[in-house]
This record gives sequence, structure tokens and C-alpha cells, in this order.
Amino acid sequence: MRSPTKSPLSLTGLDRRALQAELEAHASGELTTYAPALRSCVDVLVVGGGSAALCAAIAARQCGASVHVIEAAPSILRGENARHARNFRIAHQQPTTFVPGKYGEEAFIGDILHVTRGTADRELTEILVRESAETTDWLVENGIHLERRDHRCQNVSNRTAFLLGGGKAMMNALYAAAIRLGATVWHGSPVIELDLSQTEYCVSFVSRGGVVRHVASKTIAICAGGNPANIEWLREELGDAANGLVIRGTPYALGDLLVRLLACGMRSIGEPSHCHMVPFDARGPKFDGGVVTRVTAIPHGIVVDRNGLRIADEGEDIGKMHFSKWGVRISRCPDQIAYLILDLDGYMKTAPSVFRPIQADDVGDLPTSCNSILQFSTVPSIASTQPSSHRPTRSQWSEPPSDCCHRSRVARTH
Repeated sequence: MRSPTKSPLSLTGLDRRALQAELEAHASGELTTYAPALRSCVDVLVVGGGSAALCAAIAARQCGASVHVIEAAPSILRGENARHARNFRIAHQQPTTFVPGKYGEEAFIGDILHVTRGTADRELTEILVRESAETTDWLVENGIHLERRDHRCQNVSNRTAFLLGGGKAMMNALYAAAIRLGATVWHGSPVIELDLSQTEYCVSFVSRGGVVRHVASKTIAICAGGNPANIEWLREELGDAANGLVIRGTPYALGDLLVRLLACGMRSIGEPSHCHMVPFDARGPKFDGGVVTRVTAIPHGIVVDRNGLRIADEGEDIGKMHFSKWGVRISRCPDQIAYLILDLDGYMKTAPSVFRPIQADDVGDLPTSCNSILQFSTVPSIASTQPSSHRPTRSQWSEPPSDCCHRSRVARTH
């Protein structure tokens, strides 16, 4: 992973040169302003406010360490991407209270290797899968409620346990557990700099209430996530496709500490130009829309770009993995916009949506209804506007709208 040309740390509006001068002065022994912080040095400082951060905080307190949690987002937006979680995978050899059937470790590992095209770290993958079996018990012990498999409201899955109340309920319970155990929590307090030059302790520069504070800790757990909200940085990796992205999480995930850690010589892994993209309704918010605006009905209709050209075979993959494939495809469309066109039969097969679909009595009326430049008038002409050598094929699962369809509906997707 490359650091961005312009560090997101500059977005804090603080004087970077003054901070750098202070760090250099401390390193040379000229300043002793760390003394008050060192007198209240905590055992573990956890930076971040998502599920990984709170699990680390709880585990550290259960081991007897003093813990301080620092989160950049205000309390109402705490939780990062975990606030929008619904479920998580666990390996199990037989039905449990929360998952039916069987989902063995080899099947779990195989799914990870498949979705990562074999690039996943095998050792870390095996640790993740092996330890997943204990996840539900640990969460329940710390106050998180899960859906029982015999009372499940969500689709039945042998692979995943579902959170009762969703990700926000889980995060509220994790924060409550950490505070109950004695951890202290600061919201709205981004870490703007780190001093990792000492071996006995580290010092974090924290912006809190307009004042920069020093927080010393014997150990620091940085669980601040990546840079999904830093569009400028994403543009350097993804190109123009970053301009039209809708970010599921909050606008606070800027990757500030990634910049600092990379500058300190930490080794990066993974391919930054790859990410998980799924289709979302373009009428949703730019940030923090969660998964409720996700478009799920692609196999029941056809998808075209602004010029009325089909993008790919809509029925090629009707499984849950089709979301990630279509996210990448739509990111390559002009302005990262595509249109899902459904007839009434297709619409009746779709899940409820937050936004009402745009409706027309005939496909030819849709361009006007969408206020777009779609160049088609009938369903057959959608295909005829595309050279035959470049037309996506149709699988047996793809469901084109009827030639005489009425009440056509379209969902505009990112």
C-alpha cells in the first residue's frame, strides 16, 4: 500500500510543522512535557471504535490491564463499519443455538481463498477460521444478543450467525461491556500523531475539545481501520472510479494512522487497488448509508449504463457473491452509474427497498422519468444499440423484461 501524495493528517487543520518540532525536541531530550502523561500512563491504549477495538479493550481489561479507548468519531457515529454489520461467519461441525447445519473449517478456508483468488495468508486464515468457533460464546458472555436459529428473521444460512438488532446493537453492547469492566472511552478524539521512539512507552497526540493532549501507554493497539472515506487517497489507487463511490461507513475512516505507521516502517500487505464493492442505490447518502440501500435484484432484470448498453450477463451468478462482481462492473461505468430495469414480474421478486423505484408505463418512458441520457425506446432496442460482438450473453437464469412489459421500474445504482 502506498501512502497518499497528500497526507490525510493535514485534514485536521493542525500545524504539522509545530508537531514535528515538538517530536524532535522530545527525541533530543529538550522537552519534558510528557511528564504529566507518564504519571497517568495506562497499560493499553486502544485507538479506534469498531468491533476489533472494543474486543481488544474488553480482552485487555479481563486480563487486568488498565485500558483507555480513543475514537475519532462522535458517539452517535461510533462503530465504524461494524455499526452496519448483520452477521458473521463461524466454523461449526454441527448445529448450534445460533447456526443450523454444518460449516467445516476446510469449507470456510476454501471460501476465503476463493474470494481472495488464493492470495490470502494461509496461516492467518487458518487462525481466523479455527478461532471463529468460539466467537458466539464470547460475544454472548459479553452481553451481545444473537438470533436463535429457530427464531431467525433473516434468511437461513449454515455459514453465519446473525446479530439481534444489527451492528449498532452489538456496538452499544460492546461499549457497555468495556465501560462496565472499567475501561475509559473518549469519543470525538482523533489521534493526530504518534511518538513511538521510546521502548518503555509510546505517546499519542490526541485532539480533544480543540486541545492537543498527550496520552502515554505501555502498549498501543491500533484498530483504527483503513482509508475508505479518504476519496483523495482512494483516487490514487482506484482512479476515477473513486469519485462515484458510496461509502458504507462513516466519514471518519481517513486512514490517518496508516500514514503514520507506514512512515514508521510498518510493512503493508494486500492489494490497495482491490476492495469490496457492491451496488448501492445512488439516491442514498454519500456516507454511512449501511447496507439498507444495497441493490439485490440484478438477476431479475437487466442492467444498462447511461448509454443504454448492457454491462454483463445479469444471471451469470445468482448467489450472494454476485454483489461484489456487480460493484466492480458498475464502478467502471461512466460516472459509476448504472440502471437496473425490471418489469412487474421481476419487481415482485425483489426485497423491499428504502427508496421507491422510478416507474413508467413503458420502457420507452424511462429516460424521461430518470432525467437521464439513456438512449433506448424499447427492450429490443437496448440490445440492438450494442454491437453483437460485444453483447453480453444471457444465461438461463437471466430474466429480461417482457417485450410488452408495463409498469417498468428502474433502480439507479452506484
